[in-house]
Formats: sequence, C-alpha cells, structure tokens
Amino acid sequence: MDELVEQPAAKAGNGDAVAEETFSIILGFLRSQGPTDEVQVSIDQIPGAEAAIAASTSGTSLARLMDRGSMALGTRLVGLGLGIAEIQSIARQLFKFDHDKIGADQMGEIIAGTPGLGRLG
Repeated sequence: MDELVEQPAAKAGNGDAVAEETFSIILGFLRSQGPTDEVQVSIDQIPGAEAAIAASTSGTSLARLMDRGSMALGTRLVGLGLGIAEIQSIARQLFKFDHDKIGADQMGEIIAGTPGLGRLG
C-alpha cells in the first residue's frame, strides 16, 4: 500500500493515514460489489492491500455498509472528513495505479462490473 499511498494525488492534503484508509475502504467495496476474479487480481497487485482491507473492516460495520452499495461507500468516506473532490482524486489515483498494473481491459471490467463505481472516477 505504501507505493500507492505515497502518490501525490493520494495525499490530497489529508495525510497518509487518511489516504490509506480511503484506499482500504474502496478496495473493500470493490471486493464486496465488483467482479470477484478481476478485483482479486487488482488486490494482489497492491502489496499490503489484504492486510489493509482486513484492518479497515475489523471491528466496524464496514462489511454491512458495503452490502448497501455505493451510497454507503460515499458515506463512509465522507465520515473520514473527505469532500467529494478529494474522494474522486483518491479514487482516480487508485484506478490509475490499477490500470498501470492490470491493464485497461481488466480495469474496464472492474469499473463496468461494479455498481456505482463510475461516479467515483
């Protein structure tokens, strides 16, 4: 996750901890709502992603929120103190990172196969 979090767009003035939590929440959302195989390939390309997802879901109702879709995702991210522009900036950074790692076709399948995801990027 460090490589992803250190990107300038990811920080968006909120620091590494918020960026990492944001990425973890988005990845958890993708895991619960997106096309399983494609999302797992993406997660496998991000060192530390599995642990970050697990940490962001332990002891919270995140799993329950993720079952409610993209509106719950937005609510969770706004709860971190992020505005819409910051959420979109961080999401775009994640999508670009994934695009570079897994390719345009697979990233397109993730975006197309995940309800509401197109609104983030």
